[in-house]
Amino acid sequence: MEQSEVADLFKKNKALLNGHFLLSSGLHSDTYFQSALILQHPKEAEKLAQALAKQIKDKGIKIDAVVSPAMGGIIIGHETGRALGVRAVFTERVDGKVSLRRGFAVEKGEKVIVAEDVITTGLSTQEVIDALKQFDAEVVAVVSLVDRSAGKVNFGVPRFSLLSLDVKSYKAEDCPMCKSGEKPVKPGSRK
Repeated sequence: MEQSEVADLFKKNKALLNGHFLLSSGLHSDTYFQSALILQHPKEAEKLAQALAKQIKDKGIKIDAVVSPAMGGIIIGHETGRALGVRAVFTERVDGKVSLRRGFAVEKGEKVIVAEDVITTGLSTQEVIDALKQFDAEVVAVVSLVDRSAGKVNFGVPRFSLLSLDVKSYKAEDCPMCKSGEKPVKPGSRK
């Protein structure tokens, strides 16, 4: 899948938003990718996941499971697991800490990929990677629909994204929109 196709899909589904947004990372931005508006359509989610799975397969990366952060990564993680023929589990926050719940587990030495919808700073993805370390699972790659950092975030493993852009983000005190008096909205899931 070409990057332009992915960008068009976000636009077609009104999932590429412009305004003043407070991101899950705490940063502010004038651009927001609301992946849920695309992923609510099973055929679109399947197509995107197959494109991510193809990148993994083309590199010959063997995996046992897909692990995603809740909320944004659940659907794309599940669909990517299906496209790769492996199980898909997700993490949740418990008392502010990312962990596997609901009986989910990964085994020592299992090869896993972490699947995300959008990466900005990589904080959520890194938290998932760190949570998997307690199980001695081997994270072999990170995949995402969108990489807002244009590849700047390094997880120490190969990464694959369908759309990679350098989207500006600001600390609140440096945000030009805040300085002009605009109030940010928070469309994400993390409080």
